[in-house]
Amino acid sequence: MVIVIKIGDRAMENALSNEGLDNLSSLSRERQTVLVHGGGDTLTRIAEKLGVPQKFITSPEGFRSRYTDAETMEIFTMVMAGKINKEIVQRLQSRKIQAVGVCGLDGELIRAERKKRLIAVDERGRRKVVDGGYTGSITNIDPRLLRTLIDAKYVPVIAPIALGSENETLNLDGDRTAANIAGALQAEVLLLITDVEAVSLPSGPIRKMSADEAKQNLTSFGPGMITKVHAALDALSHGVGKVMIAPGYGKSPYTAAIKEETGTVIGQ
Repeated sequence: MVIVIKIGDRAMENALSNEGLDNLSSLSRERQTVLVHGGGDTLTRIAEKLGVPQKFITSPEGFRSRYTDAETMEIFTMVMAGKINKEIVQRLQSRKIQAVGVCGLDGELIRAERKKRLIAVDERGRRKVVDGGYTGSITNIDPRLLRTLIDAKYVPVIAPIALGSENETLNLDGDRTAANIAGALQAEVLLLITDVEAVSLPSGPIRKMSADEAKQNLTSFGPGMITKVHAALDALSHGVGKVMIAPGYGKSPYTAAIKEETGTVIGQ
């Protein structure tokens, strides 16, 4: 059984705490496990230290994303595939979890098409067209490298970087990357680890949703959650059994989420 776990930057401290690592160690011995990581806050902090202020845009659907020009893409690759990826590998190895850090360039794991233009809205809700920069839309996942690693009992740790059609490096959303990888591996569970208790509607936290219910409520989710819900729908459409959006804190956070004791489950 394959489980794909995506850990966001803000959830990382708790998810990779001593308790989290112990739980992950047990889980990885029982199930074939793949990790995908984010790192947006760390990237922003380092880019600004290097004198490259970061720009963000919001789509008409409510997605907030980083505008990735050529200079930012260089820093993105350095921070994501280097600093963050290897720090996670190091922490996993401290618990004897045999981890291998890769990104979408390795073995042509992730291919993507560079977005030519992006539609953004300003603070007044007015639409504008901006150049797509170095942001990618996933076109193909080749799971052979991942299958080789997990069959050999390694835990792949994946940075969300893709190889473009002109062999350029492209920035990917971590949640959508995890969803596509889960689909390619026909994972039983996609676990999106976050820093909040559960998916919430105006009426409060919701513990279980069908795919149809998630679609019907898309406009009710905030900018930070709407991407995760869309990723969940992507994963389900690609054959993943269920998606959990759950917190990385607490005792045995991964096991608790898989057992549906915490977070929100989204299924068919």
